[in-house]
Amino acid sequence: MSEGKGSWLSRLRTGLAKSTQRVTESITGLFTKKKLDQTTLDELEDALIQADLGVSVAARLVAKLGKERFGKEVTDEEVRGAFADDIAEILRPVAIPLVLEPNHKPHVVLVVGVNGSGKTTTIAKLAHVFKGEGRKVMLAAGDTFRAAAVEQLKVWAERAGVPVIAKETGADAAGLAFEALQQAKAEGCDVLLIDTAGRLHNKANLMEELAKLVRVIRKLDATAPHSCLLVLDATTGQNAHAQVETFRNLSPVDSLVVTKLDGSAKGGVLVALAEKFKLPVVAIGVGEGIDDLRPFEARAFARGLMGLPA
Repeated sequence: MSEGKGSWLSRLRTGLAKSTQRVTESITGLFTKKKLDQTTLDELEDALIQADLGVSVAARLVAKLGKERFGKEVTDEEVRGAFADDIAEILRPVAIPLVLEPNHKPHVVLVVGVNGSGKTTTIAKLAHVFKGEGRKVMLAAGDTFRAAAVEQLKVWAERAGVPVIAKETGADAAGLAFEALQQAKAEGCDVLLIDTAGRLHNKANLMEELAKLVRVIRKLDATAPHSCLLVLDATTGQNAHAQVETFRNLSPVDSLVVTKLDGSAKGGVLVALAEKFKLPVVAIGVGEGIDDLRPFEARAFARGLMGLPA
């Protein structure tokens, strides 16, 4: 188990390399064993904002550092260590894994997000995780507007070894979700993961579609969905804030999954999102492989972001 964790930590560190470089180069460039003055604090704040940690987080980290170390000689490693501790503190309350409730059979997970965010692959990777825990899993291809999304989910489902309920392109997504839930109940599934459309250019249509889907599945289970995950692509940086706001208005979002951290220099946005929205981050993705989605660990992420050993 520890070996697996070690390899995951090394993948996390590799995945965060671009974000780490963006933050640490700025910090290292400011310190050549000198005393911490106001100019340096201001420059540090700018560096953190440019690394997508957000204005509020940057101000908080720098204020704490200034309070503790102002006028003292500090090294860049000491600064990164202090920031890593403070970032871990911000992240700890949101590092909450997705827990399936045994009294829901199945536990219905609605997965939302814009097209291209990694929604479909996230569903398959979650299915792989749950199946590995010995649970019975079913998928529903609810993004019925994109034939490519349905085909992609079928391919991933086959890879994960789980069944998928799908219909022809243009079929009613709510009807499909209803049938999938019926079947999942009949087969005694532990979890049903429902993919959804993510066309933000027409919010009114998307809102109505998601509202209808929820309304229809509640005819079978008044408590569903039991989880609503918003999948965010780390490469969008600060645009992720707007996506959280939008989808919270469109659907019952209660948790986040952040993908594509390996392709982004904007991994710091995860800290900004945690500080602003306080929504659980149930998993992060640092690669394309089926094993590259894992529970989010606050300390490992914070130290990885600051280029420090876990």
